[in-house]
Amino acid sequence: QVQLVESGGGLVQAGGSLRLSCAGSGRVVSEYAMGWFRQAPGKEREFVATISYSGNRQYYRDSVKGRFTISRDNANHTVFLQMNSLKPEDTAVYYCVADRGAPGTWDQRLPNGFDYWGQGTQVTISS
Repeated sequence: QVQLVESGGGLVQAGGSLRLSCAGSGRVVSEYAMGWFRQAPGKEREFVATISYSGNRQYYRDSVKGRFTISRDNANHTVFLQMNSLKPEDTAVYYCVADRGAPGTWDQRLPNGFDYWGQGTQVTISS
């Protein structure tokens, strides 16, 4: 049974930072591409960032480029999302995702086609 457990969400003011973590069970974190999606109230779930299984390729949605950084620690089965210069529009539930598909295609795929999802962690940015 694959499990992905997110942590690190919370409430911060605009301009602040948060670091999300995703701890995965077993080999999935070291053998799969990993990434993050988010879903704001009343909106569809959207791609945020992804990183290849080796960690040498990262992809981001345009609105977070230059502010968010995705990284991974395969030895400890953990993926991170460092979020800086946060904006109120970043408010959402953030989900950790693991998938065997090419990370460069994640932004073009529907959310229901991915292999594994975490339960999500709430991120709230106040103005």
